Amino acid sequence: MSLPLDGLSAIVTGAGRGLGRAEALELARLGAAVVVNDYGQPGRDGSGEASAAPAEQVAQEIREAGGRAVAHLGDVSGHEQARALVELAVETYGQLDILVNNAGILRDRMIFSMTEDEWDSVIRVHLKGHFNTTHFAAAHWRSRSKAAGGPVYGRIVNTSSEAFLAGSAGQPNYAAAKGGIVGLTTSTALALAKYGVTANVICPRARTRMTEDVFAGFQEPQDGGLDALAPEHVSPLVGYLASPAAAKVNGQLLVVHGGMVAIVERPKVAAKFDASKETFSFDELDELISPYYADRPPNETFAAAEVLGLKRD
Repeated sequence: MSLPLDGLSAIVTGAGRGLGRAEALELARLGAAVVVNDYGQPGRDGSGEASAAPAEQVAQEIREAGGRAVAHLGDVSGHEQARALVELAVETYGQLDILVNNAGILRDRMIFSMTEDEWDSVIRVHLKGHFNTTHFAAAHWRSRSKAAGGPVYGRIVNTSSEAFLAGSAGQPNYAAAKGGIVGLTTSTALALAKYGVTANVICPRARTRMTEDVFAGFQEPQDGGLDALAPEHVSPLVGYLASPAAAKVNGQLLVVHGGMVAIVERPKVAAKFDASKETFSFDELDELISPYYADRPPNETFAAAEVLGLKRD
C-alpha cells in the first residue's frame, strides 16, 4: 500500500529535538525521505557548541524504522549554510519537494531591558532562517517548473506562534519574528502558487525545551496517556499540509495543539469612522474613537489563547 508522501523528499529544520523531531519522524512515517537539520547547540538561547548528534540521532531513528534520512549540521540563519542544506536534499534525493521550517531560539526579556544582540539573534534565527531556506527552495522549484513547462510539486510549512497572535510581554523579539514569518508565508504563497507550490504556517502549542517555562503550570497526564501538549499532536497536521491532499490549502494560518486544529481568518475591520469634512480634526477623532474604547478592557488584544481554550490547572 502506498503512503501519502511516497517518492517525496523533505527538509525539516530544527529537527533534532521537540517539534522538529516529531515532524521529521511523521514525514518519514508517511513515506518521505528526510534531511534532518539541526545546529545541535544545547542551549535553547542558541548557546553552547554545535553538535551533529541531535540531527544524526533522529536520522538514525528514521533509518532504523525502515525510512530514508540524512543528517545536516547547519545554522539556517547563515545564507550559505541554508543553500548547502537545500543542495544536500537535491543531491541526495534528486529533488526537494517539502520544506518544514522549525528552527529557533529564545532570548526572552522585557522590551525596556532587551539588548540589541538579544533582538537581532532571535530575528536572525527565526525570521531570517525561514527566509534563507525558503529562498533556495523557491529558486529550486521555479527552475524545475520552467524546465517542466508547468507546475511542479512543492510544499512549505512554516512555524509561527500564538505569541504573535495574542502578544507575549517578555518576548518582543520572538513575537515580532513570528509575526514576520506569517507575512513571509502569505507573500511566498502568492508568489509560488503558479509554480505548483503551497506555503502555509502553523502556530503550534507544545511542551518542548523552548516552552518549558510557558507551560510550567500545566499538568502532564498521570495515567500514562498522551500529553495534550505533546509535539505528536502537531506533527500530523504538518504531514497533511506536506501531502498532495492539501493541494488547495495555501497561504493559511492554522493553530494546532492537543487534538485541535483552528483555521485563523485574516484580520477583519472591527469599526469604521468617516470624517465629516475633508479630513479629521483631533476633536472629531476624540469624539468618535474614544467612546468606542471606553468600555473595553484596558489591554484588549486578539486574546487568541482564551478563544482557543487553553486553561491552567
